[in-house]
Amino acid sequence: MNVAYCRAPFVATVDLPGRRRRYNQNGRVDGFFIYFERSSVQSLGENWRRGQKLLAESGIESARLDARLLLEYVSGCRYTDLLMSPETPLALPAQQVFDEFLARRATGEPLAYLTGEAEFRGRLFQVSPAVLIPRPETEVLIDLALEKLRGLVAPTVVDLGTGSGIVAISLALECPAATIATVDLSETAISVARNNAGRLGARVEFHVGDWFGPLAGRCFDLIVSNPPYVAAGDPHLALNGLPHEPQMALTDGADGLDCIRRIVAAAPAHLKSGGWLLFEHGYDQGAASRNLLTAAGFKAASTFPDLAGIDRVSGAHL
Repeated sequence: MNVAYCRAPFVATVDLPGRRRRYNQNGRVDGFFIYFERSSVQSLGENWRRGQKLLAESGIESARLDARLLLEYVSGCRYTDLLMSPETPLALPAQQVFDEFLARRATGEPLAYLTGEAEFRGRLFQVSPAVLIPRPETEVLIDLALEKLRGLVAPTVVDLGTGSGIVAISLALECPAATIATVDLSETAISVARNNAGRLGARVEFHVGDWFGPLAGRCFDLIVSNPPYVAAGDPHLALNGLPHEPQMALTDGADGLDCIRRIVAAAPAHLKSGGWLLFEHGYDQGAASRNLLTAAGFKAASTFPDLAGIDRVSGAHL
């Protein structure tokens, strides 16, 4: 019989073969040893194969990668450890967490919500079900924003609907001369964004409110936004883990353009002369976005594609 020690002090979440009391120097019980037969422990390689099989049978297309990433997360091992030492036993507490995560991933829950983190633009951001998971398409918005800020001295920027803060924080770190403000209706999302800014060392100010509500009397060189733009009833809302993401950040509950209309209509009062408005939108909303910008008095309304050639960002200047 072998004895294993839990990383989380003396806590077991599922049935185990047994446990023994641990006594302190005064003879009082102050915890437990968890013990199990060695045959109940699986190796890293066995867990990886088992996880991949379970996820594949559940229809997860990225089953091999997801099983690997979850295993690395719960065990603290690296990819090279899985390849070079697959026979290494996985501690039973870690195996139990791995099993729980596999079951949740098999139902479609996004990997990022299980690990609590997602990579974006080479940086690791904390995420939770209160915020959208970062997507590479949003890099187009950031690249365009940096282009518009180039050459400006101490530019001012506001990110509307900041979510986890990936846009504002990326701009703050890549254009350190800029003053960046953010707004989000969700206090929980602002908390996530604030934590990310602190971890990554980004100077960003945070406001809870509805679009321009907290910004009375303020004007900026650049306004950026990744607003809710999926139309209510769009079948995509039922796919690829989207049911697990915050619906208020995905859809406006109408035709997908309601939030964009509100931002475009109010933006001129918060832009400096020559200032730019840039926002992300759906694949089929480029023409409508340009029409809204032109009708609001903006100039040079344009739409920009993502790396897949899909219309992704529209913008214009005063």
